[in-house]
Amino acid sequence: MFGDISGMMGKLKEAQEKVKETKIRLNSVVLEETVANQKIKVSITGNREIKNIAIDASLLNDKEELEDYLILALNKAIGKASQIHENELSLAAKSGMPNIPGMDMFT
Repeated sequence: MFGDISGMMGKLKEAQEKVKETKIRLNSVVLEETVANQKIKVSITGNREIKNIAIDASLLNDKEELEDYLILALNKAIGKASQIHENELSLAAKSGMPNIPGMDMFT
């Protein structure tokens, strides 16, 4: 009924390993997002870890403006990183999954 259970378990283990490798690789993928005419720059990894925030000195005089721009930059950077993260992990998991009829979890 289920065919080669050992083969399926091997494929599941392979999928887990691919997901683990992808997570490690995503640590080295760095995205940058800029706002306010490039006066604020945020760097973030594919695993959604903020690596750097650069702020132009001209924005230091207006606290509210700076806070608004930081929120905007961080949300945009996290959004991009999240999309890449989810796509990459989905591809890694799907590539190693056994073909079980009726169990297409990644479409």
